[in-house]
This record gives sequence, structure tokens and C-alpha cells, in this order.
Amino acid sequence: MTKLKTSLIWLAALSLIIQVAHAALPSNWFSNNGEMPTLAPMIDQSKPAVVNIATQSHIRIQDNPLMNDPFFRRFFNIPQQPRHRTRQSLGSGVIFDAKKGLVLTNSHVIQRADEITVSLTDGRSFQAELVGSDPATDVALIKIPAESLTALPLADSDKLRVGDFVVAIGNPFGLGQTVTSGIVSALGRSGLGIEGYENFIQTDASINPGNSGGALLNLRGELVGINTAIFSPGQRAGAGNIGIGFAIPSNMVKQISDQLIEYGEVKRAYLGVQMQDINDELASAFNIPPGQGAVITSIQKDSAADKAGLEIGDVIVTVDGQKLSNADSLRNTVGLLMVGQTIKMDILRNGKQKTVKATVKEVQKQAQQGPIHPKLAGASFGNIEPGSRYYGKINGVAIYDVKRNSPAWNAGLRTNDIITSVNKVRVNSLDDFKSHVQTTGTLLFNLTRNRQAMFLILR
Repeated sequence: MTKLKTSLIWLAALSLIIQVAHAALPSNWFSNNGEMPTLAPMIDQSKPAVVNIATQSHIRIQDNPLMNDPFFRRFFNIPQQPRHRTRQSLGSGVIFDAKKGLVLTNSHVIQRADEITVSLTDGRSFQAELVGSDPATDVALIKIPAESLTALPLADSDKLRVGDFVVAIGNPFGLGQTVTSGIVSALGRSGLGIEGYENFIQTDASINPGNSGGALLNLRGELVGINTAIFSPGQRAGAGNIGIGFAIPSNMVKQISDQLIEYGEVKRAYLGVQMQDINDELASAFNIPPGQGAVITSIQKDSAADKAGLEIGDVIVTVDGQKLSNADSLRNTVGLLMVGQTIKMDILRNGKQKTVKATVKEVQKQAQQGPIHPKLAGASFGNIEPGSRYYGKINGVAIYDVKRNSPAWNAGLRTNDIITSVNKVRVNSLDDFKSHVQTTGTLLFNLTRNRQAMFLILR
């Protein structure tokens, strides 16, 4: 074969590849003259729907008794210390409903914020009010009094495939609106310990601090996810992107936002079981293949599972036809169901397959609303709920809610804190907690907040 023939074959092949690529890509990939592939038209259309969010929180500083002593301060020439400090943070958001001014973001972006400022690409800024927040999935919804907004259309995230091109838009490091691109690296990521319910899209589109709450788009400019977290070696504070970022799928965001709009919170469904992963030893003991489903270790009386006839030792294999790989996948599946929904489960019992149906109930909060202690006024306490990321992992008492500027708020307590000990005595339940705070003196709490343990003194 001559060199000329070889060159002609290569040119023909290259021309065919270009034609196939042109047909496969969306029309807005190419500029008007067709010479240069670009995402600019899609980006220009989508950018007005992504906003910057700035928050301010006023945090009470724990008092040192010596600092309150005028003689001590005068003797050592120490000025009066401030009792509060202001904390500021930055994040991103996505306009969800243009007519109503609804903006999606992450729960951790606006958590404990006293002021929320939303800045649009056209230069306008608005003070936002909180519609509702769900820390278990890290989704929050805020509202701004603005007109002439642009909202992003929602995509069906269940149709995403590994390898699909995606674009991230957000406010990294407070630089202002920034666009990065990549692909979907993996789907259904869970068990990371980032949130209570996890079903993340993993992407290599650069996501950095400040991108939280921003948009993950497909090439049609549709919202496929809300950027929420990054993975960095050692999880160092302030560490940047290394190509592993996570986003909450748009279908999950839609489920949560619908409930936040209707109730201001998520009414979480509950099956009433505790589960354990199937390892090789358990698989051998139950005579089932390894890595299949999860085994029931306990059942709450009068729960949906109890009424459905489930038993300890049953292995749940599928829910509504979806295979379960571990205990977390069952918890995620049930926790995102609507209260009152009936599900069909395939189980293995004594080596035999069986199908059962269960109608999931709402988690019933048994909160202590009354004043347990004068310093705790304004807060409601209860046992750790099944929907909490800490359920079955630590013992303690959960703080369901704290009213702003109440004694409990000013003491430093916050919603979703888990109190594990009082005055160095461990607490395992709400009754334990109530019995140990019946004192007029100082209270020393050991608590867990955002997976970090800390001490808090209430004087």
C-alpha cells in the first residue's frame, strides 16, 4: 500500500470520527460558526441560576471566671474580653423555583447562621430566610424576595451513567462564580460517613471549599446534583480538590425539597430494624452467597417490620426490586421513602426465599420540651432517632431543636448536637440525661457535633 493510499484512509477515518462525535454531542457544544467546540452557550444560560451565599453567626465565648473578676483584670491590666465573636462562611446555592424565590443549598452552608446573604450574578443581593433544612442528607432550602430569577431544570439523576460529562458551578474559596468540568466517576457512593443518608454522585470536576451547595450540570444545562463534599488525604481542613468530589443526586434533592416546602422538615420513614452487613463468616453461617443483602439483628416492637412479620436473622436481599449490597443501602432506601409508603422486600429465612410487604411509618420523636434546667431553656431533647447518622453507633441524647437567643442557644448548644456525658457521667437515654442535670451548679457536657467531640461548660 502506497503512502498516498494510507494517508487517504487515515483522513477518511478521521472525517468519520468527527462526524460521529458531532452527531453525538449536544447542539450547544459547537459555536455558531461550527469551528470550535465550546460549552459557553450552556454555561451562559445556566450561570444566572447559581448564586453565592455568605453567612454570619454570632458565637458566645465561654467565660473564664477570672476574666469576670474586676480586681484580677485591673491587677494584670487585662481589658474586658468580648462575650461574642462573629463567624463568617461562604458557599453556593441553586435557584430551584424562580417564581417563589426558592434556593437550594447544603444544610452545612447555612447551619447555625444568624444572617444569610444571597448574591446573584447580576449584582443584586438579598437577605434570605430559612424554609427548612435536613442535616441527615445535607439539603437546605432558603427563600429570597427577588423577581426576574432564573431557575435550573432538574434532570433525572437515575439516568446518569459513569462516564457522562458534567460541569460544576460554584464559589470556590470566595473567588466568585467559577466553572469546572469533568465526568461522572462513580454512582451510588455510600458508607463514607459524610452524611446520615448517602447516595452520592462521584465526579472529578473540581470541587473546592465554597463550592458546597453549587450546581452539578449535564451538558444540556440540567441540574443532576448539588455539590456537597470533597475527599482529601487526611481530610485536612481547607484541603483542596484532588479529583474526588461528591454531589447529592437531583432525584434525592427533589424528594427532600418537596417535604421541606410542605412541612419545613423531613418526615422520615422508619422500618423498625437494626441491620448488620453480611461478611464471609455470616454468609457461611446463613448458607447464602457473600456480599448479598443485610441481616436483621433487632426489631422494634409494633414497628412496620414487626407488623410485616420480619424476624431476627432474616436477610433482606431486595427492596422493590432493588438489590441491597449492605445495611447502609437499606437504611438509605427506607429513609428516603414517603411516610405511609408500602414496600416489597425479598428475604432469605433459613435458606429459603420469601417476599413480605411493609408499610413504613414516621419516626416518632419523644422529645422533652419542658424546662429540664434553667440553663437549657429553649432546647428540646430526645433519644437518638433511627434517621440520625449516630443511631446505633454512639449512646447519648440528641438535641432536636434550639431556639435562637434562648439560654440554651447562648450557652452554645445547637440543633443535632449529641450529648454523651453530663459532669463526666455517661448518659444513654433521655431519662438518664434528665436525672443528671438536676443541679443548680455548673454543667459540663461532652458532646458530638459534626462527627467531632468537644466539651461545653454551662455556668
